Amino acid sequence: MIESAIFHSFTTVPNGTWNFAPGLNVIVGENGVGKSHVLKALYAMLKVASRPKEDLTKAVLEREYAEKLLRVFRPESLGRLVKRKRGRERCEISVSMQPVEASCAIGFATNAKSQVEVIRLPRMPLELPPAYLPTRELITLCPWFLGLYDNYHLEFDETWRDTVSLLGAPTVKGPREKRAAEALVPLEEAMGGKVVMDAQTGRFYLHVTGEGRMEMPLVAEGLRKLAMLARLVSTGALLDQGYLFWDEPEANLNPKLVRVVARCIVQLAAQGIQVFVATHSLFLLREFEIELAAHARGAKDVPVRFFGLQAEPEGVELTQAEDLAGIGPIAALEESLRQSDRYLELESDV
Repeated sequence: MIESAIFHSFTTVPNGTWNFAPGLNVIVGENGVGKSHVLKALYAMLKVASRPKEDLTKAVLEREYAEKLLRVFRPESLGRLVKRKRGRERCEISVSMQPVEASCAIGFATNAKSQVEVIRLPRMPLELPPAYLPTRELITLCPWFLGLYDNYHLEFDETWRDTVSLLGAPTVKGPREKRAAEALVPLEEAMGGKVVMDAQTGRFYLHVTGEGRMEMPLVAEGLRKLAMLARLVSTGALLDQGYLFWDEPEANLNPKLVRVVARCIVQLAAQGIQVFVATHSLFLLREFEIELAAHARGAKDVPVRFFGLQAEPEGVELTQAEDLAGIGPIAALEESLRQSDRYLELESDV
C-alpha cells in the first residue's frame, strides 16, 4: 500500500507530501494541473518496484526507473520532467509504502538525459504489478498491439503496452475464481454479457446470453471500458491486494455507465485494492459520494482521500481532505452553476 508520496519540482505537480488512503484516492482538478502526471509517476515507481527481488539493485533500478519514466511520459529527455525554472533544478519523487521495505525514492536534474539517482532502494518487490487504465479503452488492441509496440518505435506511452499485456493474462481458477465471479456481477449486468477471449487468436468478445459472441470492436466504447475492468478482475490483477490507476474513467461514458463505474471502483476499494482516480467530472464525484455513503450505512467504511489541484498565478496549489467539501472550490461545480445561470437567462429572454 502507498502511504504517502513527496514530489519536488516534478512537472506542474505542486511540491509537498500527498497522504493517501488505503482505499480510494480521488484527484480533482481542471486540465493541465498535473492530475495525470501524479498517476503516471506513482504507476512508474510501483511498476519498476514489482520486478523480481534479484533485480532490486542500485545499478539495475537506476536504469529501470529512468527508462520507465521516459517510456511512460515520452519526453525528449528525462530533464524535461523537471519543473520549469531558470537555471539548474533537481526533481525528487519519494514513495512511502507499507510494508516500509517496499519504499523507494529517486532524483534527477534538469540536464539529465536518461540518468536517475536512486535515493532510497526498495528492499522487497511488490507482490502484484499495478494496473493503469488510460482515458481510451485498450481491449480492442489485443493482442496485436504488443508485437507492434515491441518491434517498432511508436509514440504511445508504455502504460498502453503494460495494460494490454495484463488484459491477455489467463483467468484465475479455484477459490479466487469464485471471488472474481462475485466481483464481476455488476459489470456483466451493465455490459449485458461476459467478456471472453479466444484462446487461439487472443481477441476479445462480449458473449451475450441467447445471442452469442459479439466482436469487441462492435461493442460501444463505453462498454469496452467496462470490459477492460472486468478482464482485469477475472485475471486476478484487481482481485486481491493490488493497485489501480485510472485516468478520467468517465471519459466516453454516458451517466448511466458512470454510475456503474463509480460503484465498481468503490467496491474494488472495499475489497482491498488501492485505487487512484483522476477526474474533473462533477457527476462522477457525486456518484463516489453516494456509493461511499451506501457502504458506510452497510457498516463497511471505505477509506477515502480527496486531492484538489487548483491553478493559481504562482503555480498549482494542492489541498487534501477526507471529504469532497474539504478540498475547496471545484472547477466543474463552479462551471455547472455558471451554465445554470446562463440557461436561466436564456429562458427569461424567450
